[in-house]
Amino acid sequence: MRKVFFMLLVIVMGLSAFSGCASLTGERVGEYVDDSNITTKVNGIIVNDPDAHYLKIDVTTTEGDVVLQGFINSRETEARLVEHIRKIRGVKSVRSLLRVEKRRD
Repeated sequence: MRKVFFMLLVIVMGLSAFSGCASLTGERVGEYVDDSNITTKVNGIIVNDPDAHYLKIDVTTTEGDVVLQGFINSRETEARLVEHIRKIRGVKSVRSLLRVEKRRD
């Protein structure tokens, strides 16, 4: 009987210790999933845009705030991307730090 009680105590203590880890980061599980989901959708928009240079754009999402960094070929492409990104569910803001890169033909 003591072994059963001890094992039950160990399991309860272990579960409580692991559940506390998520609260240390300040993020809830839903927030992290939402941010990664938003980032995936933003990358999809970039990949599908015929004028965007996908490999030169980094996307960071924190609590629904999206930041784009890198290079783009024109301000029109940037405006189009930002417009599409703002329509994604869960996006609170879009900050573009994209710079126009002149083409070398």
